[in-house]
Amino acid sequence: MKTIRAALAAAAALTACASSPDPAAIDRMAQATIHSSFREQGIAKLDRLEQDELQKICSSPQPPAEAEAKRLQDAQLATIKWPLNGVYLDDWREGEKLAQNGRGMTWSDKAGAPSGGNCYNCHQLAKAEVSFGTIGPSLYHYGKLRGVTNPADPSAAPVVQYTWGKIWNAKAYSACSTMPRFGHAGVLTQDQVRDLMALLLDPKSPVNAD
Repeated sequence: MKTIRAALAAAAALTACASSPDPAAIDRMAQATIHSSFREQGIAKLDRLEQDELQKICSSPQPPAEAEAKRLQDAQLATIKWPLNGVYLDDWREGEKLAQNGRGMTWSDKAGAPSGGNCYNCHQLAKAEVSFGTIGPSLYHYGKLRGVTNPADPSAAPVVQYTWGKIWNAKAYSACSTMPRFGHAGVLTQDQVRDLMALLLDPKSPVNAD
């Protein structure tokens, strides 16, 4: 959205020459350009193009002021659904499969089919990986670096809870984070998040291996 808006603003400025382009008009042009570039097919519907308040604010040329960002984060924090029965971790092996799976929510997928986490596309996860994205920080030794030797120990609770919240809705901790709101948006289920949690925090997982 930012890129499209900037390109349209530059084009409008060249055309207008003598006057600055109207920001509202640029926004309308950007929205029209986006909507005209997509069509519905399969489970991919045009409602994906509709932005909520946070997305609209974070798509603007300037980042939100500190107080506004805090308001947005608090609102997102309130949407986090914490795990049923207080169980945060399950199977790191399933979590590893999930982290390396980039499929899901495309027009060719069936409605209700489980999505992958696509974690490798933005993060390093294990020492053995030879290809991974760098949009996000490395997650190698995620639990080890945070001193989590036993995720069930009460002393690990702050890290465990933060990690769940970050996966569920990253915007609760950084309003304009580029990380998807996996749980909030319904991309991943609670069971899937539990498996990813195990991948990140179980001492036996490849993420925490030497």
